[in-house]
Amino acid sequence: MNHLPSDSGSRDLIVTRALDPDDAAIVTAMRAGASSAKGKRLGIEARRVFDAMMESVLPRDDVTFEFGTVGGIRGLWVYPEQHRSDEAILHLHAGWFNFGAAEAFRHFVGHIAARAKARAFIPDYRLAPEHPFPAAVDDVLACYRELEERGIRRIAVTGDSAGGNLALVLASCVAGEAGSVDATLVGVAAWSPVTDLTLSGATYETRADADPLFTRPQVSELVHSYLRTADPEHPLASPLYGRLSGLPAVRIHVGDNEVLLDDSRRFVERAMAAGVDVQLDVWMGMPHGFAGSVGKMKASAQSLDAIGAFLFEKLQASPRA
Repeated sequence: MNHLPSDSGSRDLIVTRALDPDDAAIVTAMRAGASSAKGKRLGIEARRVFDAMMESVLPRDDVTFEFGTVGGIRGLWVYPEQHRSDEAILHLHAGWFNFGAAEAFRHFVGHIAARAKARAFIPDYRLAPEHPFPAAVDDVLACYRELEERGIRRIAVTGDSAGGNLALVLASCVAGEAGSVDATLVGVAAWSPVTDLTLSGATYETRADADPLFTRPQVSELVHSYLRTADPEHPLASPLYGRLSGLPAVRIHVGDNEVLLDDSRRFVERAMAAGVDVQLDVWMGMPHGFAGSVGKMKASAQSLDAIGAFLFEKLQASPRA
């Protein structure tokens, strides 16, 4: 296992997860099935297909769902059998800022909530191109602030892909607010977060062939749809360039076969330099979105287990003074 030691030496900053042979065969089949769509333009007409893909995540029979509104944003509550009233997860869904619906992510978030033993809210934040930056940021901030106003004492934020971007942006905003709320935000977990909307990560080139899904030109079009004329280095757009000091504990998981690999690595390196309790798990051979293949691949369940254990630990701990 390759790793970079943490400051304390008590754990690894970057952990490399080996590819299981059974998973390797599944990934090979997935790659073949996705090859014809790689790099194709994705307009809003792709939303239905994207949601159907997320609907296909293996459901659990120990979670329930309820539509609700938090901070004026409609979404879906996910309730595991065991949860406490003063804890909550805010999950921000994937979709390159252009796709995704809370209801479509219910099964994926059900796995997170059940493992963390905490209820979760998935907001239907506004999507580009109809609602460009910073609409999504405004929406997730409104959700977080109302959760706090409701008296929820411990909140964790999770996100995947573009949702990981929003989760880290949200955490930076909370850390930068004078005074009060950083005691409530206890942790952030993200799968393959999009941290740099300048698209300057080297793995857009070095993983261009390995990534079965995305190309830089394709991603560039989706990012432009979201940002319009906004500066991609704005800290509310790219958490890599935002405030990192004062962040709560952060855990990030990413596949080695992703053009987004450097978005995770560079963020973790900067967060570590800023004194953040941070760890990156790199899953060898895994493509973007691999955690959604729970029930099919061993790595998916293992990643969810690790994130679930992290969230459970942070939510159960006493808030910081």
